[in-house]
Amino acid sequence: MCNHHHFEEINSKNVREREAHIQKFWEDIDLLDKTFETRKDGKDYVIYDGPPTANGKPGIHHVIARTLKDMTSRYKNMRGYRVLKKAGWDTHGLPVEIEVEKQLGFHDKNDIEEYGIEKFNKLCKESVWKYSDMWRDMSDRMGYLYDMDHPYVTMNNDYIESEWWLLDKAFKEGLIYEGAKVMPYCPRCGTGLASHEVAQGYEFEKTITLTVRFKKKDADNEYFLAWTTTPWTLPSNLALAVNPELTYVKVFDKEDDCYYYMAKSLMGKLMDKRDYELVEEMKGTDLELLEYEQLMPYVKTQPGKAFKVILADYVSAEDGTGIVHIAPAFGEDDYQACRKYDLDFVQPVDLEGKFTTTPWEGEFVFDTNEKIWRHLQEEGKVFAKETMEHNYPHCWRCHTPLIYYARPSWYIEMSKFSDKMVENNDGVNWFPQTIGEKRFGNWLANVKDWAISRSRYWGTPLNIWRCECGHTDTVGSRAELKDRAIEDISEDIELHRPYVDDVHIKCDKCGGTMSRVPDVMDVWFDSGSMPFAQLHYPFENKELFENDYYPADFICEGIDQTRGWFYSLMAISTITTGKAPFKNVLVNDLVVDKNGRKMSKSLGNTLDPFALFDKYGADAVRFYSLYVSPAWMQTKFDEKGLIEVKNNFFRTFENVYNFFALYAGTDGLSLEDIKGFSDIKLDNIDKWLYSRLNSLIKDYDSYMDSFDFNKVVHEINDFVVEDLSNWYIRRNRKRFWSQDMTDSKKAVYKTTYDVLVTLAKLIAPITPFLAEEVFKKLTGEETVHTQILPEANESLIDEKIEADMDLVRKIVNLGRASREKEAIKVRQPLSKIVVDGSYKERLENLLPLIKEELNIKEVDFEDDLSEFMNYFLKPDFRVVGRIFQSKVNDFAKYLATTNAKDFIEKVEEGPVKVELAGEEFEVSKDYLDIRISAKEGFDVEIDGNVFVILDTEITEDLRDEGYAREFISKIQNLRKDSGFEVTDRINIAFDADPDLTGSLEKFGEVIKKETLAENLTKAELDGEDLELNDKKVKISLERL
Repeated sequence: MCNHHHFEEINSKNVREREAHIQKFWEDIDLLDKTFETRKDGKDYVIYDGPPTANGKPGIHHVIARTLKDMTSRYKNMRGYRVLKKAGWDTHGLPVEIEVEKQLGFHDKNDIEEYGIEKFNKLCKESVWKYSDMWRDMSDRMGYLYDMDHPYVTMNNDYIESEWWLLDKAFKEGLIYEGAKVMPYCPRCGTGLASHEVAQGYEFEKTITLTVRFKKKDADNEYFLAWTTTPWTLPSNLALAVNPELTYVKVFDKEDDCYYYMAKSLMGKLMDKRDYELVEEMKGTDLELLEYEQLMPYVKTQPGKAFKVILADYVSAEDGTGIVHIAPAFGEDDYQACRKYDLDFVQPVDLEGKFTTTPWEGEFVFDTNEKIWRHLQEEGKVFAKETMEHNYPHCWRCHTPLIYYARPSWYIEMSKFSDKMVENNDGVNWFPQTIGEKRFGNWLANVKDWAISRSRYWGTPLNIWRCECGHTDTVGSRAELKDRAIEDISEDIELHRPYVDDVHIKCDKCGGTMSRVPDVMDVWFDSGSMPFAQLHYPFENKELFENDYYPADFICEGIDQTRGWFYSLMAISTITTGKAPFKNVLVNDLVVDKNGRKMSKSLGNTLDPFALFDKYGADAVRFYSLYVSPAWMQTKFDEKGLIEVKNNFFRTFENVYNFFALYAGTDGLSLEDIKGFSDIKLDNIDKWLYSRLNSLIKDYDSYMDSFDFNKVVHEINDFVVEDLSNWYIRRNRKRFWSQDMTDSKKAVYKTTYDVLVTLAKLIAPITPFLAEEVFKKLTGEETVHTQILPEANESLIDEKIEADMDLVRKIVNLGRASREKEAIKVRQPLSKIVVDGSYKERLENLLPLIKEELNIKEVDFEDDLSEFMNYFLKPDFRVVGRIFQSKVNDFAKYLATTNAKDFIEKVEEGPVKVELAGEEFEVSKDYLDIRISAKEGFDVEIDGNVFVILDTEITEDLRDEGYAREFISKIQNLRKDSGFEVTDRINIAFDADPDLTGSLEKFGEVIKKETLAENLTKAELDGEDLELNDKKVKISLERL
C-alpha cells in the first residue's frame, strides 16, 4: 500500500461495468475460499440449498430466493461463523422427461418404450444442463457466493447410492409396503402424484354438474337424488352413500308425479319453484341397504354386490342432495366405503384415461361429460343440470386434469411417524411462525403414507427386487449389487434405467431369479435426501456429516415447498435419524407483478433478471426485492419501485461518499490523517449521529437474526437518506467548507468517515458490490467481505439526544410547512417561532439548528400556547350519530357555547359529563372534532402533541434582510456562472430603485463578507433585470 491512501470518487454511472469489475476481482482473490479460510476456527453455520432444475431459465423469483440465502450466508460469515453450504442441482423427474418428449414430438409412454429407454434417458441427461450456463451467469452477476464448481447433483451415482442406502434402511425396518391405492393420476404423464404434488396444481374450470334420479328397486315411482361434479364416473356407480346422523325426507313432486329422497336441509333449495309436499322424514340409518336399479347397464357386477344405499360419515349436506354417488375405482373414500360393505370393484377406464367399455369406448373420460348428460337426459334420469366453476386438481407439470385411479404403488409408512414429525417440527423456528404451526404443522399431523414409486423412466431407480415367488428385497449399495448380481457387472454400473433393469439377483427364499421393480422414485425423495446424499453419506464423509453438516441451521425456499421440499426433508430425516433436519426456516412468498398478478409468460409480465442487472445493477435488484415487502408476503415487483430505490438509497449513499471524498481531496487529507484525528471534541450533532448509528447496529442485529430483512433495509435506507444525508451532511456543509482545520472540522470528517466505513460493512451482505467499492476506497483494505461486523457500542447510544433531535426535526418540518402554507420563502428571515415551554431544557443546546433551518431570529418558549390560537369544537358526527341520535344538534350547540380550550383540557383527562335536554351523557375525546387556527399574524402547525407557532409578521428590518439574502444568492450564482474560483475576490456594481438600494446598503457589510467582495456600489447599468422578491435589480461583477 502506498504511504498515503487518498479517497477516490465513485463514478455513479455505468453500474454494469463497475459490478463486473468487482466480480472479476472476487474471482481473482478467490473470495469464497477467503471467507472460509478466515473463519476456520469459527463456529459452523450450516445452510442447505434447495436444488433448482437447470432445464428451466432462471427468473426474477430465483434472484429473490438466492438473495435471501446469500444474504444470510454473508451475514453469518461476517458475524464470525464458518458457513458450510453446497449448491445443488435437481436433475431427475417428469419436468425433464416432458421437455425431451416435446423435443421428440412424443405423446405418451408407448412412444418412449418404442424409442428405447436408454436413448431417451441419455437425452434427459443432456437436457438437464440446458440452461446451466445461464444459472451460473445469474448467480455470478448477482454476487451469489456459493461454490458452483463442486455442487451436489441428484443424478450422480454417489448421490443415488446414498438414496438407495436410505430406502434400504427403511425397507429393512419394515416401513416400505406395496398397496393398491386410489390416487390422483395423470393420464398424460402416466403416473400417480403424491398429495403434496396435487396441492400444487389446482385450476379453476367450468364443469357440468348433474343431479341424477336413481330408481328405487321394487317401487314404481320413487327415486334417490344424487349429485355429481364428474358425470364421467356415473357408468361406474356401485352404491349411494348417506350420512347415518342426517335427517332425510321423502317428498312428492306433483308435476313429475313421483317421490324423491334427499337431505331435509337441502329440500328448500332442490325443490325451489316446484310444487311438492313432504311425505315423511327418516334418519340416514333408516335408508341403509335399500336397493336401487343400476343407472347405466354397461359394467357387469356380481349379484348382490352392488347398487345399495350405504352409510358413510363423510357425507355432508353442504351442497348437492345429501346423497353421494359412489364409484370405488375413482375415489379413495369411495373405495374404502365399498370395501367395508364388501361390494364389487369396477374400473372401465384404462391408464390413458379412456373408457374400455360403455358406448364411449376409447374416448378420454373428461370429453364425455356432455355426452353422458345427453344420454341420461334422453332416458329421463336427470333431475337438474347446472354448469359451475370449480377448483379441480390438474397435473402441475402438464396441466392435464387428474383422474383418481386405483393403482398399485410402493409406500413409505409415514403415518406411523406423524407424532414424531410434529414433535420435531415444534423445535423448528419458522419465519413466519404461522406457516410452521398451521400450514406445515397441520399437514404433518394428518400426514398420509408417502407414495414413492413412479412408473416412469428418468429418475432414481427404485432399489426393490421381486421374485416370482412373491419375495421382495432391497439393495443398499453398489458393492451389494455387484456381490448379489447373477450377471457379471462392474461396481461402477450407472444407477439408472435401463442398466439396472438388466441386473437380476438370486432369491434367498426360493433360489429363483429376482428382477427389479421397474419403477423410479418420486423426485421429491431425491431432494429430500440431500442432507445425506450431498456428502455421499454413509459411504464417505461420515464424521463430516455427523459433526458438521447435519442438521442445517437455515433453509429458505418458497411457500410452495411446504408440502414439497420442506416435507420430504423432514420425512426422510425423521425416519432415518429421528431428528428434524433444519433449525430455522425462512419462507418466501411468490413474486407477482405490480398489479398483484402472478408472473407468467402468457401474461407477458415476466421480468428478465439480466436486463434488470444491466440497467440498475444487481445490488439494486437485491436491495429492492427486500425493500418492497417482508419475504413472507407476496413481492410486488415493479420496475418503478426499483428506480425509486436507485435514486433514493444508492444515489444518496454514493453522493455522501463522493461529498466526503471531494472535500478530503480539496483539504489534501489522507486516510492516515483522518485516522490521526482521535480524542477530538465532538459537536452535539456528531454525538447524535454516532448514537443513531449504534442504535441502527443494534436493530440491524436483532432484525437480521430473526430474518426480518425488510425491516433491515428500511432502517438502513432511512438512516442513509434522512439521518446521514438530509440532516447530518446538509446541516454540516459549512463545517466542511471552513478554511481552517479546526477541531470542529476534524470532528465532522472523523464522524462521517466512521459512519461510512460502518455502513459499508452493514450493507455488505445486502449490496455486496457497492459495499466492496466504498469499503476499499475508504480503507485501502483488500475486501469488506471477510470483515467482522461491528457490534453496537451501547456507551455511544444516547436515547435522550436522539429523542431531542427528533423533536428538533419535527419542529423544523412543522415550521417549514408553516412557511409553505403562508408562501414565505426560506430566504426571508422571520422574527420567531413559539413552542411549548416544557421543551426548553431539551432544546437549549440545539437552538442554533432550529434558527438556521427555519431562518428565524428567536425560539420563544411559552407555557401557555393558547393565547396564540383559537379553538373550535364540533361533534365528530361519524362517532356521535349513533350515540346521541336526535340530540346531536343539542350537542353541537352545547360545544359552540362552551369554553373550547377548558373543555379540551378536561376531556384530555377523562370523559366529561354533559347534560343535553335533561339527559346526561359522557363525552370522551373521540366524540370531538377539534379545529385549531392561529390568531392574526401567526400560523400554527401541529404534529401529534407538538405545536409550532410561526410569527408571520415581516418587519422592515426583516424585509430588508430578506432582500439582502436573495441578493447574496444571486451573486453566488453569478460567480459560479462566470467561472470564478471559490477564492476569487470581486467588486459588485448594482442598479436598483431607492427603496431596494437602501435595503442593500443597510446590509452592505454582510453582503461583502459572504460574497468575498471588496466594494459594493450603486451604478447605472445596462443589461437585464433580475427579480429580487417583488423588486428588480441589475448586477455587474468584476474579478480582482
